[in-house]
Amino acid sequence: MRVLTVNVGRPKAVEYTDAPSGTTGIDKRPVDGPVRVADPGPKGEGASGVAGDAVCDLRFHGGNHQAVYAFAREDLDYWQGELGHPLANGAFGENLTTSGIDVNAALIGERWRIGSAVVEVASVRIPCRTFAGWLGEKGWVRRFTRRAAPGPFLRVVEPGEIRAGDAIEVVHRPDHDVTVELVFRASTLQRELLPRTLAAGEALDPELREAALTYVAKTARSA
Repeated sequence: MRVLTVNVGRPKAVEYTDAPSGTTGIDKRPVDGPVRVADPGPKGEGASGVAGDAVCDLRFHGGNHQAVYAFAREDLDYWQGELGHPLANGAFGENLTTSGIDVNAALIGERWRIGSAVVEVASVRIPCRTFAGWLGEKGWVRRFTRRAAPGPFLRVVEPGEIRAGDAIEVVHRPDHDVTVELVFRASTLQRELLPRTLAAGEALDPELREAALTYVAKTARSA
C-alpha cells in the first residue's frame, strides 16, 4: 500500500464552474519531492491541506474534513477502460493517487501514517458540475455516483510531509462498519442508509452528521 504520486492544482479560469471566482484547481498534476500537509482551517475559511494546492470554491470544498483527497489508481484504471482514454494520476482532482489499498472500504475515522504525517478518513467526494465539465463526459455525475467508489477526503491528525512512493500504514481502524462507500451511498442515492453513518461518531464530517441527524428526526416525526 503506497502513494504513487502527490498531486497539486493551480487556479485555472474555466466556463464550467459555479465558483464565484470562475476558477478551479481540479487540474492536479504530480509534483516531485516532499509536500507538506496540515489542517487548512474550518470549512468556509480553510482551503486545501496540501501545500501549493488550490481550492477555489470554499463554499463546498476545502476545510479540515476535506484537507486531502485520495483516489486509487485501481479506480482510475477502471474508468480509463470505461471512458476509452488514458487517465493520468491526478486526473480526478485527487491529491494522493494510491496503489494497493481499497480506499472505498476504508472506515470513517480510520487513520493512516504516510511519510511523517498521520491522516484520518473523514468524508467522501460528491461529484459536481465542475468535475463533469473537467472530464467533458455526458451524464458523468450520474455514472460516477452509480459506481459508488468516490475515494475519501482525509483530515490531517499530525502534520508532516508526504512524497511519491511513501508507504500507507493503517495505524488505527475503528470498531464500526461505516465505510467510505456506505457514506457515499447514504449521501446520494440511498438516503435510507443515513442513520447507519452515525455509528462513526465524532469522526464523521459534521455536515454529514447533521444530515443524518436531520433524516432521523424527520423519519421519527413521520412514523
